[in-house]
Amino acid sequence: MDVRLREAPCGFISFDHNGYIIEVNNTFLEWMGFKQENLVGKHIESLLTMANKLIFHSYFYPNINLHGHVEELFINFTSQTGESVPYLMNARRFDQDDIEVIDCILVQMKKRIDYELELRTTKKQMEEAYLEKNRALAKLEQIYIEIEKKQIELMEINSGLVQISNTDKLTGIPNRRFFQEKLEEQIVIYRKEEKPFSLLIIDIDHFKKVNDTYGHQIGDIVLVKLANILKNQVRSDDIVARFGGEEFTIILPNTDVDEAILIAQKLNRAIELAEWTETGNLTVSVGIDTFTEDDTEASIVKKADQALYVSKENGRNRATHFIDL
Repeated sequence: MDVRLREAPCGFISFDHNGYIIEVNNTFLEWMGFKQENLVGKHIESLLTMANKLIFHSYFYPNINLHGHVEELFINFTSQTGESVPYLMNARRFDQDDIEVIDCILVQMKKRIDYELELRTTKKQMEEAYLEKNRALAKLEQIYIEIEKKQIELMEINSGLVQISNTDKLTGIPNRRFFQEKLEEQIVIYRKEEKPFSLLIIDIDHFKKVNDTYGHQIGDIVLVKLANILKNQVRSDDIVARFGGEEFTIILPNTDVDEAILIAQKLNRAIELAEWTETGNLTVSVGIDTFTEDDTEASIVKKADQALYVSKENGRNRATHFIDL
């Protein structure tokens, strides 16, 4: 590794197609508290928590395999002491001596998070000063100036990051991270107000055949078109997201079992009847589950996925509710 890259003011880590680390620069080692022998030869996922492994599998691997690069991925790595350290990652794949290598540049995001914490603290100070404004007006004015300054700095840091964090880059719809947040919100609403909601997991039938027959570029066009159909078919309060690969999810607020089944069947018909000029025809299979008081975030996803598997096993182009299994 070049000396300047080894000591560059950013992290650098390189791993092979199987995920095993080949090189890492001194900057990243110092930030994370590791030595070369701690990481070289280890799998990249040894640095990731379960949540960040999901991000890697649903976003990083599909994009690096399809496009050969990943831009501005917000990810957390676990340091030697067990601390979760946030980074912004850019990655590119290339062949080196007939070996496929993935190089990653990592920029620390701790400063951005510190700004957010500092802003919250400053706002709290402003509220306290306002209550004592008769004897602390000068301080209040200074705090207000600091808030304005921090807000401008935070907006500059956040520009572009919000969309990256919550939007699927290919289809333009919300990504898995956003889906997880909204699912948690729906569960909170259910616990407080007992309002039912349902979940659909949608998978394109024979999508591998589409990629193998027409190429990944056509596969991407199909994914974008399906995302648009789903957005146009659902209700205004429904939440459509790309779950990963050729799978999509839809959260259906205020929707019971029977209504969820009808909505899923309507989507089956709409997708089957759509004009698929690129592939000739296209269908999807759907798995459905409706949240109950015994469910958790993980269980509703698991049950909808099991229902999806049954739809696939029973001939595809159909919707199955977990309650019917």
